[in-house]
Parts: sequence; structure tokens; C-alpha cells
Amino acid sequence: MEFDIPTTVKIASYTGAGLCIGLGAIGAALGEGYTAGMANQGLSQKPEQSGDIMKNMLVGQAVAESAAIFALVIAILLIFMDMTATNMLTAAALLGAGLSMGFGAIGSGIGSGFPGGQACLGLARQPAMGSRLTTNMLIGSAVCQTPAIFSMVIALILMFGLDLSSAPVSPTWAALLGAGLSTGLAAIGSGAGGGLAAGASCEGIARQPDSVGQVTTTMLVGQAVSQTPAIFGLLISFILIFKGFPESTSIATPMALLGAGLSMGFGGLGPGIGNGMAAQGATKWVSRNMDASGLLTRTMLVAQAVSQSTAIYAMVVSLVLVFVVI
Repeated sequence: MEFDIPTTVKIASYTGAGLCIGLGAIGAALGEGYTAGMANQGLSQKPEQSGDIMKNMLVGQAVAESAAIFALVIAILLIFMDMTATNMLTAAALLGAGLSMGFGAIGSGIGSGFPGGQACLGLARQPAMGSRLTTNMLIGSAVCQTPAIFSMVIALILMFGLDLSSAPVSPTWAALLGAGLSTGLAAIGSGAGGGLAAGASCEGIARQPDSVGQVTTTMLVGQAVSQTPAIFGLLISFILIFKGFPESTSIATPMALLGAGLSMGFGGLGPGIGNGMAAQGATKWVSRNMDASGLLTRTMLVAQAVSQSTAIYAMVVSLVLVFVVI
């Protein structure tokens, strides 16, 4: 069976669409389920607060759902858009777009569920803090969505922002796939890690309402550091997309570019979650001992710097593969 360029592009487009929404649905469903589970726990403790808890649960689930909605939008575009295919690179770009958005939605969906669930549980403990808990939940969940937005940006660039008519098929095909994998995979850790910090923040405010200012500050600082592996993944994706590579007949050259994307993508997974764990611990205990907030924040940042070093190692290897090996 022979595949001409239009047929190959359709195959890649449809496959990318399936992977995009299939992977993207995982995180949102898990995050929404966690929120609902914590809401039920809160309802069992304070049935009289059912109205507020239910409303907070639905708002939290709606935010977690947004990552899957991003994936749905990209999947629909991949299915129905009229793409003029000039060469086989279009197929690689469309498949890379689906992988970027699909993987990128997983962590953000899961992460957004943590503050949603803890806010529901907190409402049962501190009904008077309902507005503060909802506000904190929304702020924390919004930060969790940023890695998914990074992934959507890469997906849209791969779909609409490139002129591939004059680029060599090899090794550019590998660079485009690597770009999608770099941001998509790295976004998983940052999205989930940011959610750990946000969930601890809602829990802390419910336990000690007077700590809201210090807890929120610690949460945001911890989340900011947790986002950096996704930013590293975005940087490597931009390099792979826009650098431009000379034509090569060697299989080693495209494998180096694909390896660069995989290195940064997988290399950002652990540090994103690890940074979130450090932020979770600091945020949680600030509410219990506000006088130690400075010490806890410094310890968190030192721990995150150490955890972050592994993402930097991955980025160094990616840069070596792109600029030294090629």
C-alpha cells in the first residue's frame, strides 16, 4: 500500500487528534474525581453545608475540566481543518501537536483537582471562610493550568505557525516530534506539582484562617518554582522548532533531535512533581506555625533548587544533542 502526501497527513492528523483528547481526558477526569471525593468527605462531616460544598465542587471541577477542553479544541482542529500539505513534514508537525497537547493536559487536570478537593473539605471545617477558600482554590488552579497552556501554544505553532515548504524532511521531522514531546511531557510534572502546593494552601487556610496571607504567598512562590521544568520544556521546543537544521541522510541526526525532546520532556516530569512536594510541605506547615514561615520558605526554596538540578541536567543533555552532536 502506497501513501501519498495528503493521505499521510490525514493519517497523522487523525492519529494526533485521537492521542490528544485520549491523553488529555486522563488528567481532568482524575482531578475531577479527587475533588468529588473530598466533597463527599466534607458533606459527611457537615451535611448542612451541602449547598456551598456542592457549588465549590462544581467550580473546582470546571477548572480541572479546562485542560481537557484545550485538548478537545486541538483535536477538533486536527480533524476538521483544511491543511495544505506540501511535504511529509506536515504530518510530523500535526502528530507532534497532538502529542504536545495530549500529554500537556494530564498534569494540569490532575493538579487542578487538589485545590478543588481541599477547598471542599475546608468548607466543612471553616464555613465562614468559604469565599477565601474559593478564591485561593481558583488562584492555585489557574497556575496549574499554565503548563497546559504552554502545550497548547506549541501545538498551535506546529499546526499553523510554520512554513515547512523549504525545510528538509530529514532531520526536521524528528525536531517537530521532539518539540511536541518536550513541552507535553515536561508539563505533566509542573501541572501536578503546582496542584500539590495549591491543595496544601486550601487545607492550611481551613485549619488556620489567620494564616491566609502567608499561606497564599508560600503557595505562589512554590508554584512558581514548580513551573520551571515546563518552561525548560517550552524552551527546548522553541529551539527544535525554529533553529533550522541542514538536510541529513544519516539516521543518527534525527534521532539526536528526537532524543533532545525526550530528554527534556521526561527530565521535567520528576522535578515538577518534586518541587510541588517541597512546596506542599512548606505551605501546609506555615499555617500551623506562622512564626516559622520565613524558615519554612527558605528551606522549601533550597530543597526545590536541589530537585530542580535534575531538570537542568536534562536540559543540558538536550542542548548538547541539538548544538554539539548535530
